[in-house]
Amino acid sequence: MARIFQTPTMGEAHIRVAVVTERAQADLLVCRVSSWGQANGDARWFITREKQDATCWLFFTSIGMAQVKICFVDNQGEAGWQKLNPFKGRFG
Repeated sequence: MARIFQTPTMGEAHIRVAVVTERAQADLLVCRVSSWGQANGDARWFITREKQDATCWLFFTSIGMAQVKICFVDNQGEAGWQKLNPFKGRFG
């Protein structure tokens, strides 16, 4: 289950991510969900403001510094990994 916290400092982040606008650039297509119960796998994110509730702390950065490039999508069916990445399975 991917409960995401956006950390303001790179040093405490579990993963550095960059948001891209083109799906072809993305490693992972992400769909935001409105409840913890809907957040499953790496691609369906519930974003929380509470650090202690999160399963993964992310730092949003440039494409060059990112370990994972993501693109937000509206449909849960489209969400998922597009490319092989060593961080697969580490968001939950």
